[in-house]
Amino acid sequence: MITPQMLGGITLWEILVKSVGWRGGKLDDLARHRLIRRLIGLEVTDLVTETDRCLRENNVRSVEELQTLPFNVIGFSEDMHRRNRQLKDFLYANMYRHHRVVRMAVKAERIITALFHAYQSEPEMLPQHVQNFIESRGLERTICDYIAGMTDRFALQEHNKLFDPTSLP
Repeated sequence: MITPQMLGGITLWEILVKSVGWRGGKLDDLARHRLIRRLIGLEVTDLVTETDRCLRENNVRSVEELQTLPFNVIGFSEDMHRRNRQLKDFLYANMYRHHRVVRMAVKAERIITALFHAYQSEPEMLPQHVQNFIESRGLERTICDYIAGMTDRFALQEHNKLFDPTSLP
């Protein structure tokens, strides 16, 4: 969904590309892993450096002193904060709101909603070990916990078992 060319102009991307010496072209696995490692390294280094600067600037020498400060001490530098905001805005526009991602999210919501309503209307469809929690947790909480513990694959299989007449229970 996102190509390296689309990232042109994103400050953090430009820094990464320059720092690992990637010259463009096909982004192979090795280059991708190097870029990811460098991104993590830059983020962690900035966080640690900025946090250390803030601790020193405020003469914090103990946990007790830290807890009395009226602001967060742990955080990125202003530059990194701006770079991360730019990247997040790009990702929101180009990935999280990409039509394929939105379609999958809508499908997932329909499947989860259908499972919830099916179990709610017929709790006996829940496995016995799950049914055992209904009395202490309540029906809806038990169903929510059960669905939350499902993998994507298992949720799809359960949905097929409950709603596809050709599927075996």
